[in-house]
Amino acid sequence: MFNFGIWTSELNNWFLSFMPDWLTVIVECVLIGVAILLAYTVLAIFYIFYERKLCAWFQCRLGPMRVGKWGLCQLFADVFKMLIKELISLKGTDKFLFKLAPYIVITSSIVMIACLPWGRGLQIIDYNIGIFFILAVSSVGVLGILLAGWASNNKYTLIGAMRSGAQMISYEISLGLAIITIVILAGSMNINTLVAEQNSAWFIFRGHIPAIIAFLIYVVAATAETNRGPFDLPEAEHELVAGYHTEYSGIHFGFFYLAEYLNLFIVSGIASMMFLGGWMPLHIPGWESFNNVMDWIPSIVWFLGKSIFVSFIIIWFKWTFPRVRIDQMLAFEWKYLMPLSLANLVLMAVCVAMGWHF
Repeated sequence: MFNFGIWTSELNNWFLSFMPDWLTVIVECVLIGVAILLAYTVLAIFYIFYERKLCAWFQCRLGPMRVGKWGLCQLFADVFKMLIKELISLKGTDKFLFKLAPYIVITSSIVMIACLPWGRGLQIIDYNIGIFFILAVSSVGVLGILLAGWASNNKYTLIGAMRSGAQMISYEISLGLAIITIVILAGSMNINTLVAEQNSAWFIFRGHIPAIIAFLIYVVAATAETNRGPFDLPEAEHELVAGYHTEYSGIHFGFFYLAEYLNLFIVSGIASMMFLGGWMPLHIPGWESFNNVMDWIPSIVWFLGKSIFVSFIIIWFKWTFPRVRIDQMLAFEWKYLMPLSLANLVLMAVCVAMGWHF
C-alpha cells in the first residue's frame, strides 16, 4: 500500500533546499491549514447532500431535484443565501460571548479532523496519547454550545444549551469507556499504533464479543454526542424553536450547521479508526491473493469508505426512531448504557489478560 508520507517528506526536503527551517515550518503550517479547511468544506458539502438524499430515500421521495442536475446545486444556493443574510445583534445579549460561541464550536471540530488518520502517512497531529487528546478536544465543543445558549438571553436557547450540556457530558462517559475498551485490546493510545495493530484483522473481529458490544455502545453514544435524532432534544423544534442557536443568523448560524455535520464525520472517523482498521485494508489470514488485491485500494479510500458507512448507520437512526423525552434520554445513559459499558470494559480486560482474543 502506498505511503503518502513519501510525498510529504519530499515536499519538506524541497522547501528546506531553498528556505530556512523557520520559514519552512510557517509555509507548511499554512498549507496544512488550507488543506484542512478545504477538506472541511468538501466534507460539509458532501454530508449535507448525502443526508438529504438518504432521508428522501427512507421516506420514499426524491429530495432536492430542482437546482442543478439531481439537485446537486441546491446546497450551493443554500450557502449563498446564508452568506448574504444579515448578522443580527440583539438587545440584552452578551455580544462578545454571543459572537465567540460559534468559533469555539467550529475550532473544536477542525482540531479533531487534524487528529484523524486519513491514510498511510496522512496524519497531521500524532501524539502518544492521541486518543486522550481527541477526547479532550471534543469536550471543548460543549463550551461553545453553553455559551451560545446563555449569551443569547433567551429562555429557549438557555434550555437547549442546558439540555445539550447534560446530554453531551452524560454520553461522553459511555463513549469514552467504549474507546478505552479498544485501547485495552490494543495496548496503546497512539493513533498510528492503533491502526497498525489492525494489519492482520480489525479490532471488531479480533476482540470478538466485547469489541462488538463496544462498537454498538460507541455508535449509540456518538449519536447522542452529536445531538442527532433520536437524541436531538437540544434542537427540538416543537419545544425550543431551534434550541441553542435560535438567535443566530447568517454565517454564525452556518458555523453551527457545519459543525453538526462535521462532527458526524469525526465520530464516524473515530469509529473507523478504533473498530474497523482506519485506513487499513481488509485482510483475511491465509488469503494472500485477496489481501494483495485489497492493498491496491488507496488507504484514503478505505478510511473515507468506512467513515461514510458508519455515518449511514447514524443517519439511519435519525430517520427511523422517534425523538425521546429528556428523562428517557438521561435514564437510558445512567441506568443502562454506562453500567453496560463498565461491565464490557471489565470483560475486555479479562479477555486480554487471559489471551482470549485473536
